[in-house]
Amino acid sequence: MPINPRIAACHDDLVGWRHDFHAHPELGFEEHRTSAIVAEKLAGWGIEVERGLAGTGLVGTLACGRSTRAVGLRADMDALPMTEANRFAHASTIPGRMHGCGHDGHTTMLLGAARYLAETRNFDGIVRFIFQPAEEGGGGAKVMIDEGMFERHPVDAVYGLHNDPSLPFGQGSVVAGPIQAASDRFHIDLTGKGGHAARPHQTIDPVVVGAHIVLALQTIASRRIDPLDSAVLSLTQFHAGEADNVIPQTAQLRGTVRTLRPEIQDRVEALINSIATATAEAHGAVAAVHYDRRYPPTVNHAAEAERAALALARVIGPEGVIRERRPSMGGEDFSFMLLARPGCFIKLGQDSGARGGISVHHPNYDFNDELLPVGASFFAALVEQELPVT
Repeated sequence: MPINPRIAACHDDLVGWRHDFHAHPELGFEEHRTSAIVAEKLAGWGIEVERGLAGTGLVGTLACGRSTRAVGLRADMDALPMTEANRFAHASTIPGRMHGCGHDGHTTMLLGAARYLAETRNFDGIVRFIFQPAEEGGGGAKVMIDEGMFERHPVDAVYGLHNDPSLPFGQGSVVAGPIQAASDRFHIDLTGKGGHAARPHQTIDPVVVGAHIVLALQTIASRRIDPLDSAVLSLTQFHAGEADNVIPQTAQLRGTVRTLRPEIQDRVEALINSIATATAEAHGAVAAVHYDRRYPPTVNHAAEAERAALALARVIGPEGVIRERRPSMGGEDFSFMLLARPGCFIKLGQDSGARGGISVHHPNYDFNDELLPVGASFFAALVEQELPVT
């Protein structure tokens, strides 16, 4: 694999940075230590840094030559609120916090590219190194954009990447169009009539009502949406009651919806509302539906996908670049950046057999350190390709 030799020579440094980030995970909008380390390194390499975007986010700017064309490169920094099961030396030192999605690796790869580009300056234009907080549900990308990031740090295109344990090491996917789903949340508050569990006929049982709603909502994807359209509706929480002999007054259902097209997103939201309220009413109860649209679909721009594929092929070889792949129903807040600017989000395979094959968001997950110079080389190759010295 033709990894940039200068970056490959710094592999030990990259591993050290990544292990340090992994051992000290921070949740969304709380990445104070991580952000400070990133800012210190960038500044030490002569990169101009603006901190404080979305609280802990930052943008590093490196300009070289005369061109005003600018390319944005993004990495996410936050960890997950989960307990790590690994027992290796760099395991999380903070209970209930874990880099279970590889953002420690993404941050390290962008740092590796930043150091290389700052040292070599083999490009003509402007590079924006975007280190983003709160990808895991907090929508940190949207907050940075809403606070004027692209007005203060304009870019002509923006690129990001994510490790992919489902792909073999040495492969990567670069696909135009939708690659990840919209990610929404909903909760349904049910109000019935509580009472003694020995006299259910004198109550309106919200547990029974909720059970009917759970089953009815499963018909949305199976019977109300065209089978050729993608829709996932998962009920993930059902809360009711505190005592074995009391029928509660209220209950709450919670869940998530994933769709790829806005019109399907609209239809699923409307059906959740109508089915829940009608089912509750049929039982004499009341349902209040709260639907929260979180992340839009992640949709790569065609021209930028072609450019990203060319750069990735220079690193892993054309045979390793996957151009056709079904979308994932997972969400990703890089979608907000792709709504604001042209760009592309790629996936890098990290399953090398011995390591890297455990799914993200699993307590035994760990980022594959062999991928660090690959991602850093991709970012570097992309910049040198898009901002050529003439």
